[in-house]
Amino acid sequence: MVKIRLRRVGRKHRPSYRVVVADSRSPRDGAFIEIIGHYDPLTDPATVDINEEQALKWLNCGAQPTDTVRSLLRQLGIMGKSGQRVSDQS
Repeated sequence: MVKIRLRRVGRKHRPSYRVVVADSRSPRDGAFIEIIGHYDPLTDPATVDINEEQALKWLNCGAQPTDTVRSLLRQLGIMGKSGQRVSDQS
């Protein structure tokens, strides 16, 4: 199964994340298919930059977002535009 999830980058105690499309069997920081955005939780407010067109393409192809990515997509209004359910329950 293909998932949309976070990949940690940055240094110790200063995490930032890439939003990537990856096979669910890959490790967290392992191989991925495509980078679709960035997330920096340490800025005030948190910086979220996700390419809407690419995210919708992968969601419509059946990629499943993780819980954290689902909440980020909902913040940006991308989940409402896709054909997937908006609730947290999968």
